[in-house]
Parts: sequence; C-alpha cells; structure tokens
Amino acid sequence: MTQNFDMIIRGGTVVNASGRARLDVGIKGGKIAAIADLTQAGSGETLDATGLHILPGVIDTQVHFREPGPTHKEDLESGSRAAILGGVTGVFEMPNTNPTTSTAAMLEDKLARAAGKVDHGGMHCHHAFYVGGTHANADHLHELERLPGCCGVKVFMGASTGDLLIADDDGLRRVLASISRRASFHSEDEDRMSERRHLAREGDWTSHTDVRDKESAIISTERLIRMAREAGKRIHVLHISTAEEVPILAANKDLVTCEILPNHLSLYGPEAYETLQGRAQQNPPIRDQANAMGLWEGVRQGVFDVMGTDHAPHTLEEKAKPYPLSPSGMPGVQTLVPLMLDWVHRGALTLERFVDLVCHGPNRVWGIAGKGRLAVGYDADITIVDLNARRTLRDADQANKSGWTPYDGREVRGWPTHTLLMGRVVMQEDEVVLESKGEPYRFSECLA
Repeated sequence: MTQNFDMIIRGGTVVNASGRARLDVGIKGGKIAAIADLTQAGSGETLDATGLHILPGVIDTQVHFREPGPTHKEDLESGSRAAILGGVTGVFEMPNTNPTTSTAAMLEDKLARAAGKVDHGGMHCHHAFYVGGTHANADHLHELERLPGCCGVKVFMGASTGDLLIADDDGLRRVLASISRRASFHSEDEDRMSERRHLAREGDWTSHTDVRDKESAIISTERLIRMAREAGKRIHVLHISTAEEVPILAANKDLVTCEILPNHLSLYGPEAYETLQGRAQQNPPIRDQANAMGLWEGVRQGVFDVMGTDHAPHTLEEKAKPYPLSPSGMPGVQTLVPLMLDWVHRGALTLERFVDLVCHGPNRVWGIAGKGRLAVGYDADITIVDLNARRTLRDADQANKSGWTPYDGREVRGWPTHTLLMGRVVMQEDEVVLESKGEPYRFSECLA
C-alpha cells in the first residue's frame, strides 16, 4: 500500500469490533482511513504505539461540570481538561446547573460556553448536553431533544429539587408521551426516601444507605419500566446500584438500556464510608461488597450497555461537613480509564468488554454519528493505553477544580498514554500537548 496519510499509528494492538490485532491505523483529514499493515505507506507524522493498545475514543456519558452555577467546584474547561488527561475524548453533561439546562436558550448558552465564547477557553473534548425534564417543559420535550448538541432528555425521579424533580406519575407520563428519542432517568423513589430521611444519623455516613435503601431504587425502576412499556417508549436507567435490579433490567432489554458506574464496582460500604467519610457519599449510594459482586455479574452477562462516571465534584471542605449536611457526588472522569484497566488486569472483565461499555455502547445506545468505533470512515478519536504501566492514583494529579479523587493512593495497572481528537494528539504521557476545542456530538436520530 503506497497511500499517503496525515498520520500513521504504527505497531500497536488495535481493539475494535473484530477483537484484537497487531495493525497500523492510517488517519487522513481527521478520519480513520485504513486499519491494516501500513508498512509501505507514507505519512506526514508517525506515532509509535509499539507495546500499546489502540482503542476507540472513550466516551463518558454522564458528567456534571457545574457550569453555569457553582463553578468553584468545576467548570466546562477544567472538567474537559481532566477528561482528555484521563484518555476520555468526549462527554455527555448533565442539566442540573444553575440555571438548569431545561430550555432551548440554556442549551444554546451551554454550547456557546463549550465553544469558548463565554468566560474561558471552552471545552477541550467533544461534548453533548442533556436537557432536563421539568413539569414546565414536559409536553415540549420532543422539540428540545432534537436540538443540535443535545444528547437527549434527563429526568430526576429522585435526588433533585425544584424544577428538575419529576416524582409523580402524571409528570412521568407527560415526559414519556412527549419524547421520541431514548430518555435517561435517575431512578430512586422520592416518596420512600422522604419517609426515610429520619434514619440519617448525624456524622455517620454509613446511614446514607439506610435513607436511600435498595428498595428506593428497585421500586422506582420497576415503576419506570412499567410506565415506559405502557407508553411504548425507550428509556435509559442511570447508575444502577443494586444487584436486585439486574434481573429486572435483563428481562426488559427490548425497551431498556442501562448504565453502571466504576464507583459501584470498586468501592464497598461500610468500609468506604468509614475510610473516606463524605468523599464516599453519592446518589445512589455505595453499597456493600456482596451487592457489588451482583453488579459485576451483570457486567459479565452483558446486561449493562454503557459505563459512565457520574463525575460530580464538590470541594473537600464541602465534603467534610457532617452527614447529612455533606453533599453527594465524586470526581471520576480522569480516573475512569486507569481504574477499569486495572480491573481488566485483575481479570474481572476483558478489554473488549471495557471497550464495548465506553465506546461501542455509547455509539449504539445514542447513535452518535461517526464516533465510538475504530473503523474506516469514523472520526479519528482514539485512546491509546499501556496495559502494563503501574501507577498510583493521587489527589495531586487531578485536574478537577476540587483537586481530589476517592481513589487517592490506589495502585493500578493500566494507563492512558495518548488522547487523539480528530487525528490530533492532544494528550501525551500525562500532559496536554495541544490546546484543543472539542466539537458537539451529532446524533443519527437528529440528522436530516
């Protein structure tokens, strides 16, 4: 082959829908132009990936970057910088900002901020934004969900306040009647949790699982699936936290896709609460190790379609407040890849299954145009990793504004070495080497 490319990634092991193979990747015009033995081909630039694995660009489909609003915790620039440092090429960002992303004007504002037209340099990685479902917009979501840069509708059935909380049957029915794309749901039962708030013990984070018990998630998910089936609409259930939900979801895969978080697989209560205290607090809660083993079985059985992080930073000062005054949420976008590669090393899942959860799955569930696969014609968004690198996750290395990770001090095996956006290396060996501007994702259901 004598074709000339803008760049050839040589000598690495490609991981894609065909499995693993020692192949070169030719890039031209920001797209993947060839995956083959390109020994005889020329290129303007060469990236030596000998000993490394070449993955499709990793996509984190649930982050909270806090902008506009409490940007002392995070903003679109710092959160997206953390993403590319962690080997993540793109994110879906959540609507519970201040003001909320629940109108066309606020979605347009988010996109302007991401493009660097407001306040700072914008987002380093690719992006899309959820529109939050509210009682005020519930009948018009079919219009909002198809706006450029929107990845769909997000509904908080619990764990939120104000306009973004839709806990009643009538509100949910209106949302389901309006949508035509797949909508995403935080599924915890608000009424049950309200009844159990008295179980919170001051300063005792282990009581978080008493307030937000398993039944709060289980009955909410059963109710949501029942209502979605009545409406004939597709749903995506976020951050599944109970082993009991796995068979429920498995029995409804014609209708339901679902997400697993690294945190629910990697942290176990009550030990996590005793050691990390407020740092371990999130919604839905970290539960015990036996429960995590049930979630791992769901991963191995293919029940989960995607893995997101629910990256949601708070400052350490805020997290140190005594429970239940401490806020819920942890950073995660920068540690997703190394944390899960370590689980690959331990044999908990295959590298191919990891790629399916963070690359192929997002492409499949949301129909992201030209992203999420290593295939000819797709955009050259690429994550390159060293499966043998031994590193320690540290607070000091985190780019999130709050400057910490719940995994501080954890040794891992497996590390992202390069992040490429549209064929350009933007991160190499833990450094941002090219200040980039990510682009809004496009979705097949929204293309004319």
